[in-house]
Amino acid sequence: MYKPFDLAGKVALVTGGNGGIGLGMAEALAEAGADLCLWGTNAKKNEAAKARLAKAGRTVETLVVDVSDEGAAEAALAETVKRLGRVDACFANAGVTGRAKSMFDLDGKEWRRVLSVNLDGAFFTLRVAAKHMVARAEKGDPGGRLVGVASLAARSGAARNEHYAATKGGLVSMLKAMAVEFARYGITANAILPGWIETEMTAPTFASEKFAANVLPRIPVRRWGKPADFGGIAVYLASSASAYHTGDEILIDGGYWVF
Repeated sequence: MYKPFDLAGKVALVTGGNGGIGLGMAEALAEAGADLCLWGTNAKKNEAAKARLAKAGRTVETLVVDVSDEGAAEAALAETVKRLGRVDACFANAGVTGRAKSMFDLDGKEWRRVLSVNLDGAFFTLRVAAKHMVARAEKGDPGGRLVGVASLAARSGAARNEHYAATKGGLVSMLKAMAVEFARYGITANAILPGWIETEMTAPTFASEKFAANVLPRIPVRRWGKPADFGGIAVYLASSASAYHTGDEILIDGGYWVF
């Protein structure tokens, strides 16, 4: 193994890590040697993910956490550190999809539902992780990785999804600000922008024959993305190999954006 990719002795936190892209990243991180803490709102899915990751032989902890609750995020980070000793890489991946037939049907309640998880939750998670990393740096142990899972919607026009797009664009900008603020502590901050990825959350959309006929031909690699496609970037961003890579938005979409 290329030694900078060896994550032995590292601890990674993945929110929404019990399924989809989060679990795909978690599997790769564990296989690269990292111990893990997965945050999710579904206890049964948390335990299923833990059992699935056990084969890698790493320590895996799970916590039931609603990241949109500021206090819950703070308490969960403290519990994570208590159990695993530290957090070297934080992947703010937890998110929900938007639901609206039109922007005109997008009321304040729906707007807040999506922003509370996708943007507020990411902020609360990344802030408390950054605070932990800075405190460690001030004691002579610098370094840390802050990663937010945004979306292609941060760049493209996501019709009828203004609230979802706003959260993902906001997340990208927030991470760039964090990249500048925390660079002095050896902490990097980057965004991952997935394209059309086949997960439990996107299954209803992909089940539409009309949608598939219109979108799939626009993906040069001619397939939907899979959670496993995010393992490599997760390991890279968590590793020392990415120490000089910060403030970026990394698009993983099978070439959709450029075609």
